Amino acid sequence: MLYKYKGLGPNGKSVKGTLTANSIEEAKQKLRTQKIYYKTLEETKQLSLEAFSKRTMPGTLLSSFSKELSSYLNSGMTILTALKLMENQHQEEKKYVSFLSVTRTMIEEGKSLFVALNSQKIYALPDFFLQSLKVAGQSGKMVEVLTNMSTFFSAQNKIRKQVSNAMAYPIFIFIVAIGMSGFLISFVVPKIIGIFQDTGQELPAITQFVLGISDFLTAHYVALLLGFIFLTLFFKFAYSKNEAFKLAVDNILLRLPLFGTLIQNHELGRFSYILALMLDSGVSYAQSVQLASTTFGNEAMKLTFRQASEKVLEGNKLSNALYLIKGFKPKRNFLQSLALGEESSEVASILSNLSTLYSEENEDKLKLLLSLMEPFMMLFIGLVVGVIVVAMLLPIFSMSANF
Repeated sequence: MLYKYKGLGPNGKSVKGTLTANSIEEAKQKLRTQKIYYKTLEETKQLSLEAFSKRTMPGTLLSSFSKELSSYLNSGMTILTALKLMENQHQEEKKYVSFLSVTRTMIEEGKSLFVALNSQKIYALPDFFLQSLKVAGQSGKMVEVLTNMSTFFSAQNKIRKQVSNAMAYPIFIFIVAIGMSGFLISFVVPKIIGIFQDTGQELPAITQFVLGISDFLTAHYVALLLGFIFLTLFFKFAYSKNEAFKLAVDNILLRLPLFGTLIQNHELGRFSYILALMLDSGVSYAQSVQLASTTFGNEAMKLTFRQASEKVLEGNKLSNALYLIKGFKPKRNFLQSLALGEESSEVASILSNLSTLYSEENEDKLKLLLSLMEPFMMLFIGLVVGVIVVAMLLPIFSMSANF
């Protein structure tokens, strides 16, 4: 992570700059080592040359790396031998081979796997993954930790694919419905209704309404299309770059019926699994909480857990800290389960089970949502087409009645 600071240097002059660290505590330690007395220190998304050159390693690749390395280590190979073998097996993947080569070179120089992965400039790796490997290297649980990490990343990729595949059909139907409706209203309706307008008869209200929409779309379709593209790009840019905007949007998403529950279940399930995974790897509770808090995709939840993790570093329990923090409150069953785990010293076991529970609950809700979405789409198409057909038939009935 990248942190920016302002303070006083060893000579007493004002200094400011940025530094990279895995946590804010590590950033503070680096500043103390440089004899810089900081006034402000905060995480930033400001780009650095190093950050720009790195690309986050895809989940599928990270899962494959963890699985292969754990398999080779479990068979008795050294890390160095395993990395050489992996290089030979992935010659067609140039960037990945470069990553393996750089990592292997640093290990040959006597560095640990954690230091080698943390120092390479090719892929950005999750902090919780690196810290787990650091502790695993010290405790001798490298194979176990890598196997668990592989399972986690594989499960995340599976969930992502399931959601993408499940949403493909409804999205296709929606696009077809919009395209067909736009074509009918913009090109077919004006030609048919023009015939009735030539007769001079007064058109029914619904026909005039559809004709008005048709005229509007025909006259402004370019502006509407460009406006839609601009708003989409603006939203994506603001959401990715403006923290206040992202926080506001994520707060709204959490309050949506059904969707809010799905988002919260996914985020809490992932946090629970990562926290349990790091605790099983031997990472300290306070550090595990702090690193797991950075993995939230929802900014509102991330802010709450980040503030709570700071209180955990001060010696408080996470469950108590979450109760005291203002703003977003996690689900009650999560807080109760977490409190029970902290009281019984079984946090890892309880949160692992809770993660499974949230995953199953989300799976059931998604199936229900998608099963309802298909008939809703068909109803929407039928309604639009029905209105257009009625708008075209009513003038014919009126003309027949006059004769």
